[in-house]
Formats: sequence, structure tokens, C-alpha cells
Amino acid sequence: MEPRSPRSSRPNLKRALIKRPLRTSIRAVGCLLAAVALWFAPAQAQNPTFSIAIHDNAFDPPELTVPAGQKIELHVTNERAAASEFESAELRREKVVTPGQQITVYVGPLRPGTYEFFDDFNPQTRGHLIAR
Repeated sequence: MEPRSPRSSRPNLKRALIKRPLRTSIRAVGCLLAAVALWFAPAQAQNPTFSIAIHDNAFDPPELTVPAGQKIELHVTNERAAASEFESAELRREKVVTPGQQITVYVGPLRPGTYEFFDDFNPQTRGHLIAR
């Protein structure tokens, strides 16, 4: 039997040297993504949250006062047996709400004023956001 030459172990060494920086790079990217997520998580949590419901062909409450100059999170719950569509040309939002479900609509930051919204499937059902 011939002794093993040092060259036969080199391919394993090369693989190990290639894998190590790759693993380190993947860990570094993972840590960076986690740091970015933690950085932006408090900003989302600071959005004021408001809720409205759709039932009996009306919004409850029909008028909702929200802070001006700040992004808000609006939860719209459909308590009807039929689908509804939260829509507002002024807010540039349009979203279907299936029966018994809730959607989240992000709005703003808004200038002070009144913004109309309605149920596109029942246009007589209207409400207002009042930004102050």
C-alpha cells in the first residue's frame, strides 16, 4: 500500500475553507435582517388603532375622529350576512370585507379635514373620518 499523498486531502480542506465563510455570511445576513426587523417593529406598533363595524347597512360609528399628520391603522369588521366593500376615493382605499370578517386598512398621514368612506356594495352606507 502506498502512503496517502498530501494532495489527496486538499480537496477536503478547500471545501471546508469555502463552507466556513459562506456559513459566516449567512449568519451575518440573518443577524442584519433581525436587527432591521427590530428597528422597524416599534414604528409599526406606534400607529394609533381605530375600529369601525358595518351592520344593518350602516357604519358604527358613522364618524370617527383620528389624529391628523399621523398614520393610522383602521380595523373594519363586517357584521352583516353579505359581503361589503370599504371604499374611499379621498383616502385611495378599496377593500372587500367578507361576512363576519375583519380587514385592516392603513391610512395617512392625513391633513386636517373630513374624509368620506362608503360601502361600495351599498353606496347609501356612508361614514366619515375626521382628522384633527
